[in-house]
Amino acid sequence: MTKETADLRSARWFAPDDLRSSGHRSRMMQMGYDEKDWGRKPIIAILNTWSDLNACHAHFKDRVEHVKRGVLQAGGFPVELPVQSLSESALKPTSMLYRNFLAMEAEELLRAHPVDGAVLMGGCDKTTPALVMGAISAGFPMIFLPAGPMLRGNYKGEWLGSGSDAWKYWDERRAGAITEEQWTGVEEGIARSYGHCMTFGTASTMTAIAEALGLTLPGASSIPAADVNHMRMSTRCGRRIVEMVWDELTPDKIITPDAVHNATTVAMATGCSTNAVVHLLSMARRAGVPLTLDDLDKAGRTTPVVANIRPSGDKYLMEDFYYAGGLRALMSEIKDLLKLDAMTVSGFPLGETLKGAEVYNSDVIRPLSNPIYHEGSLAVLKGNLAPDGCVMKPSACEPRLRVHEGPALVFDSYPEMKAMIDREDLDVTADHVLILRNAGPKGGPGMPEWGMLPIPKKILKQGFRDMLRISDARMSGTSYGACILHVAPEAHVGGPLSLVRTGDIIRVDLPNRSIDMLVDEATLARRRAEWVAPADKYERGYGWMFTKHIKQANEGCDFDFLEREFGATAGEPDIF
Repeated sequence: MTKETADLRSARWFAPDDLRSSGHRSRMMQMGYDEKDWGRKPIIAILNTWSDLNACHAHFKDRVEHVKRGVLQAGGFPVELPVQSLSESALKPTSMLYRNFLAMEAEELLRAHPVDGAVLMGGCDKTTPALVMGAISAGFPMIFLPAGPMLRGNYKGEWLGSGSDAWKYWDERRAGAITEEQWTGVEEGIARSYGHCMTFGTASTMTAIAEALGLTLPGASSIPAADVNHMRMSTRCGRRIVEMVWDELTPDKIITPDAVHNATTVAMATGCSTNAVVHLLSMARRAGVPLTLDDLDKAGRTTPVVANIRPSGDKYLMEDFYYAGGLRALMSEIKDLLKLDAMTVSGFPLGETLKGAEVYNSDVIRPLSNPIYHEGSLAVLKGNLAPDGCVMKPSACEPRLRVHEGPALVFDSYPEMKAMIDREDLDVTADHVLILRNAGPKGGPGMPEWGMLPIPKKILKQGFRDMLRISDARMSGTSYGACILHVAPEAHVGGPLSLVRTGDIIRVDLPNRSIDMLVDEATLARRRAEWVAPADKYERGYGWMFTKHIKQANEGCDFDFLEREFGATAGEPDIF
């Protein structure tokens, strides 16, 4: 131990012999606790993102008790602090609108309460980056407890992947290839246990990133939510955070440039969600690591995809990934690409935590010599359509669309697109480039997951299942296809995407990382002069604050006043 009991942060509330501290002690006693319960012990905050509307975290009401057990075993005192849940499926217009809200809540909740360390319970898409961002800024010892993926979906003996198969079968229903009864069977079988999506969508991507950053116990992100090992892992989190408080193992000692390098490399090797971009950028910047889109593209060019998991893979799901050895096994396969000296919450450097890791199925976790895609999961494109960059997932799109030139079909809003996309008289071919705009960070608002535009019904009936699609929105990490996302600057602020007209020729060249509209500069200048800024959607409240302070996608979509460079982090609260 390097810290004495008198040095515990919580001692500021409870140790002094004065009236204010007497009040603190008496209120603890009011809840039935004796001073022996909390006195001279690390007080551990458990930030729990459970709610009745978050199926991904349905087991957290139970898992928090396992965490508490571990804290007590290690001589700490656990306190559960509920925070926003951010259910990906239930929260509208998008959970991304509230990621920074949860980050603020986590930071302020930790700073304002008598706690010495924190267990962060998350997993559903935005909960992981939000909790990590807030805890980084708070600066206390913290450990992340991943929710874990749900079990495989099943319909008539076929494995179903959440999100990915929903999109696939919905297209088949729109094309008239399956019946309503069959669709209902897919609905009933695709999500059959608690836990987050079991594809390598945003949830699995972000928990894997948390582990690669060194913020989880080794192997924690791969354990299925319904597996009993998840219970034991939860208890170990409780025990370990107490030790971290005594050792003063704070986030700044873990989230270093080397850790961010590892997280970026692992993200690429897993066939990560495109959402990883905005979250990695924001988490790294909170920690003072100047990560950029160009850094991510460089990693994408040099890191093969070795996780054969949908949607980049064509067969396996996260349950199979766990049985094949999980993230520790994957990291051991790519260890020559990693910084093995990076510290982790285990108290050991990453390289030590990978000792003994094995791959049990080399088709699920491929060796570097036999990847499912020769480059990484993400590519960053730039050009006159996206001067600040946009993102594509080449491993999940048809190869014929990686170099493509075709006329634009522009939609100014999602309702406009939805009203037209299934019309038989829609003037569209398979070579068209579908464009949705005004759906970015400010335009959405919140950058909703609208970027995987549905293929027009008439094109589906012709047998096509992919088209080039461009948007300033995001898309679900479980999605697939030739979707170019996060166009920056967004249309709502007058970015070039706002100037495109239906019929303009769009050229995309993935190998050369370019995206351009083939329109002369004089025409663009005239359109720019005619452009009228759309009205913001919020006139008060959180939405107004969001619109005024959200940064663009290429900068991570954090609030400008929350980034490290804006000002010093607040110190300890006054207690008078």
